[in-house]
Amino acid sequence: MLDRITSMRVFVRAASVGSLSGASRQLDMSPAMATKHVDALERRLGVKLFHRSTRRLSLTEAGSDYLEACQRILPDIDEAEASVASQRIEATGLLRMNVPLSFGVGFIAPLMPQFSQRHPAVRVELGLTDSHVDLLDDGWDLAVRIGKLEDSPLQARRLADCPLQVCAAPSYLDARGIPRRVAELAQHNCLGYSLSSRVGAKRWTFGDEGDVSVAISGDLVANNGTALLAAAIGGQGVIYQPQFIVAEALRSGALVALELDHPCVTLGGIYAVYPPDRRPPAKVRAMIDFLVQAFAGEPPWSLTRE
Repeated sequence: MLDRITSMRVFVRAASVGSLSGASRQLDMSPAMATKHVDALERRLGVKLFHRSTRRLSLTEAGSDYLEACQRILPDIDEAEASVASQRIEATGLLRMNVPLSFGVGFIAPLMPQFSQRHPAVRVELGLTDSHVDLLDDGWDLAVRIGKLEDSPLQARRLADCPLQVCAAPSYLDARGIPRRVAELAQHNCLGYSLSSRVGAKRWTFGDEGDVSVAISGDLVANNGTALLAAAIGGQGVIYQPQFIVAEALRSGALVALELDHPCVTLGGIYAVYPPDRRPPAKVRAMIDFLVQAFAGEPPWSLTRE
């Protein structure tokens, strides 16, 4: 089936130059194809658009009415296509980005003024939640995911590593003692993160492959790492959280890192994920490139950063 919009363009050009051959030359198509487009329009509409002679075309009354309509419609279509196409080239419009709460407040929101200065035509809607969201169903352009990515059609770009750390406040360790082995955590008040299977409310895993585990318990479980951080600083118990949550408290001495007989489990990385698209909109590419640059090298939460 011939494209109706192309047929309308052929019709308008033929009416302008007075011949199908002239229209075909200007539109870079064969005269036979141009004729097919006009014939298809006339069949669809059920009327003749042109009086045809061997020398020149002239519009019928129906053709004149249809020409007026096409001249009104086609510029709107061109404008709509140009507007959408420009979003592939220029970063513009609303960017809906979903980010884990603690990471978003601590490390994404502070970057937004700089991003806005670089891309003033982009408006950002920042969704902050530790719960998993469906980008396609919920209409998000981009999300930041932490941990090992599940198999999915989403595209992903790594932003940074995400090492974990077991730690507690000096006051807690003075009262309860310092655990030296993973197994000893079973005797401590461990504050669990309810949204994780590896560092959750009932079991913590250790080792590069996650092959060492210990059953834990405690008097506080939360679905947000910053809440657990506050409780740990207050001396309530031991936490097992990403360094980006605990780094500042470790630097200040509010928390103490625990050296155990097995390394912390490899959680994975921090990723920007976005819907599958060979050419994502410029606003999405701009944000991803910006975040990659912002976290290049040693990220701000690195404990080796000076």
